[in-house]
Amino acid sequence: MLLIGAYMSAEYSYESAALFNPSIVPHPEAAKVAGASRFLLSLRAVGEGHLSSITFRTGHFDGSHVELDPVSAISTPPRVEPLPGGEADDPGVRLTCGSFPDISSLVIFPVTFRQRHGLEDLRLTRFEEENGYSFYLGTYTAAGGETVRQELLRTTDFQSFELSALRTDVSDTKGIAIFPRRIAGHYAALARLDHESIWLLRSNDLYNWTDGATILRPCFPWEFVQLGNCGSPIELDEGWLVITHGVGPVRNYSLGACLLDKQNPALVLGRSTSPLITTDPKDRDGYVPNVVYSCGALLHERTLLLPYGLADSFVSFATVDVDRLLATLR
Repeated sequence: MLLIGAYMSAEYSYESAALFNPSIVPHPEAAKVAGASRFLLSLRAVGEGHLSSITFRTGHFDGSHVELDPVSAISTPPRVEPLPGGEADDPGVRLTCGSFPDISSLVIFPVTFRQRHGLEDLRLTRFEEENGYSFYLGTYTAAGGETVRQELLRTTDFQSFELSALRTDVSDTKGIAIFPRRIAGHYAALARLDHESIWLLRSNDLYNWTDGATILRPCFPWEFVQLGNCGSPIELDEGWLVITHGVGPVRNYSLGACLLDKQNPALVLGRSTSPLITTDPKDRDGYVPNVVYSCGALLHERTLLLPYGLADSFVSFATVDVDRLLATLR
């Protein structure tokens, strides 16, 4: 009976190999709890066969301490159906989860042919329209084996999701991060279209991006191989704060930052001349060695909470005073 049951269960351990590349946004149910910011964390989970899925955690941050909520012992995939009105050969999908008491029980698995090798590096942001209506957007990489492309996740409550492909020039790249509001009436995003520099994109349509220009190129040794954005820009009084990643010698990854003009993000007001976070000899070995990487940060008053993946294996947290950080930019 045990043997037959084991064969029929088809159990899959979706976090067995690694859990990394976090993104973080304010929790949809409450912005603050007892003086702390309640947050929702998305993670790239890798299981057997190098298959990546998206999982979630919740917690609180009071400016100095991070507390994660207990993780559900049960995981549940959502119900999947094609989106109406989509393209016949690639319609996009709607995922319906119902009312889960704990979002850590939700797993978003690859569900389409273009996602069959995994969903990678979700970059979440809470987007606010000019009329005050807000919802959550997240760009991620759909790995289809011989090809990759960027897709967009959209939700208001993390119980129902729409997943659709981005189109035109940015489709076959990685690392797109959308600004949390329109700028001068247009959607805006950061990307790495040439695989080594940060580009600014503008569009009138969230799914079609064609207008782009390079705004930041590799300059320092720790970013000579490749420079890219991490998560979505964070709006400050001083401008748009962007956490960046750089790749240097021996494929060593580091995290830095830059500040963009609030009205014209193509104008760079300052950038890190040295890394904020680098790989540490004590924990640089793992699923992919010498990597530190993040897909987003959270602002609590004037303190930045930065979750990041280490060696593509596990997640740690860093905090930094925003004023101290801005003072280091040149």
